[in-house]
Amino acid sequence: MELAWLEDFVALAELENFSRAADARHVTQPAFSRRIRALENWMGVDLFERTTQGATLTDVGRQMLGNAQDMTRRLHQMRLDARELAGKQLRTLYFAATHSLSFNFFPGWIRSIERDAPIEAVRLHSDNMRVCEQMLLNGEVQFLLCHHHPDVPPRFPNEQFLGKTVGSDVLLPLCAPAAVSAQATSLSYLGYTAESGLGRIINWRLNRSQPQAVLDTRFSSHLAAVLLSMALEGKGLAWLPSTLADHELQQQRLTRALDEQWDIAVQIRLFRARTPLSDFAEAFWANLP
Repeated sequence: MELAWLEDFVALAELENFSRAADARHVTQPAFSRRIRALENWMGVDLFERTTQGATLTDVGRQMLGNAQDMTRRLHQMRLDARELAGKQLRTLYFAATHSLSFNFFPGWIRSIERDAPIEAVRLHSDNMRVCEQMLLNGEVQFLLCHHHPDVPPRFPNEQFLGKTVGSDVLLPLCAPAAVSAQATSLSYLGYTAESGLGRIINWRLNRSQPQAVLDTRFSSHLAAVLLSMALEGKGLAWLPSTLADHELQQQRLTRALDEQWDIAVQIRLFRARTPLSDFAEAFWANLP
């Protein structure tokens, strides 16, 4: 059996679609399908129910999923530990972070931590929330940095992971001043795609109640920076992190599209697996304020 087979299994279990899972794993769909079948042949059982709509886990597959996720994390950590012990690489911290935090929060945050305890090397992977979650689940990174709301949990088992709050942010409904209209019965809405963690939080808020004006989705992206650019062009309103949009607010290039009751307070959290990390990573975690 190969590690890649387990990683493929976890990806397909998450996405429930062979084409999307193959894209996420950066292989062709035929090659991906062959690897899933090879894993099933090795196990001696079917792990997925295949339908025209996609693929869902069998009872055996559901029972296996947690163990597969734990095993991939442990194997990746074992490789990192071995390389560090052999002196083949610096003692490196591996992070996945969502795009908006990678550019606007992470550099200053990691610099402030280094003032108290120097870090030899950092490797940061910036991507959308779904990819970052999968990297943490697979053990490809030690830490995940993301926006978090207590009522919108991440897509991994709480009992297998730990989290620490390392900052705070607010999602603000903003638009260009010229786009504000007090009499509007509908508002052009710049939304987030399903891959976005911010999108999950905003959808949770909108599912609780809707603004008086109808939100008419005109554009969507998983990148907050893209929605910021569209808002600046007067294309509609978007919920944007204050850490990203503060400068434009101060310059009056953006303004509120809705009042303060529509602000969404969020945490900035760092997640890790409960399974042991390298000594260096464990010391970093323990020293976090």
